[in-house]
Amino acid sequence: MKPWRVLAIGTVAVAITAGAVVARSSDLSAQREQLAAQIVRVDKLADAAERRGLWLHAQVESAEKAATVVSELASLRPSFDAAVASASEALTAAAGKVDADAARAAIRAVQAAVLAERETPATVVAATATVSAIASAVTGEAAAYDAAVREVASGGGESSPAGASGFDRVRQALDRVGGGGVPLYESGDCAGGNSPACASSEGYIKYRADLTDWDENRLLWAMAHELAHIHQFRVWGDLNASDAYVQYFGADPEFLANCMAAVRGYPGSVGCDPGQQEWAAGIWVGVVG
Repeated sequence: MKPWRVLAIGTVAVAITAGAVVARSSDLSAQREQLAAQIVRVDKLADAAERRGLWLHAQVESAEKAATVVSELASLRPSFDAAVASASEALTAAAGKVDADAARAAIRAVQAAVLAERETPATVVAATATVSAIASAVTGEAAAYDAAVREVASGGGESSPAGASGFDRVRQALDRVGGGGVPLYESGDCAGGNSPACASSEGYIKYRADLTDWDENRLLWAMAHELAHIHQFRVWGDLNASDAYVQYFGADPEFLANCMAAVRGYPGSVGCDPGQQEWAAGIWVGVVG
């Protein structure tokens, strides 16, 4: 074969091979583009799936929290119902001895609040404390009434609320509002003599002599107010660390004492809304909301 013929054939082979390489390169490039596009699509799907997963996680977490709250509310209801039952017994036992209309109204208001509560278990805890405090106050008043009746029947009329005077009258008022056992002293140094009564963090109450001339309702309120301070001192640290104390009462112990007295049926001249009374009731039993 002639040399030029061989060269020609070799040139054709090279040309054919180069064309195949170009075609293959073009195919690979197209595949790369397809794969890149596919990767983009998969990334977008993955992002969407991640967002969906986060949303579902948030929904599950919210549902779990709601279920926990519902469960806690349900677990607290038996104690509340028991407190209401005890209060009902106390009201029945006190019939004809004390005026329990205010106590009944307060319990009904608390019951309505508990029935409507869906989000805050602490509300039920405070409500239970409120009802227990009301029942305790009614029972104490009924016991004081019975004691006065027995005293009169035994000929000791001077010890009855109507016949007592001076120290005995203040003492009986304090006992009647639930302060039996709290030491009581006559003194003129409360707020430098400017206040008719005051309570000490050491657990006793002092009063100015002219307090004995106050009418019965005002005297009972004064003793309930001072007794409230005694109970405040028992939870003083937690009380002053409570945001709710600031929210409801502006961190004013006098305002809180007025509301605590109102819970026990001695409202004085300062009004407290149901929410404030409900929270204040907890302090009587050592519960700071």
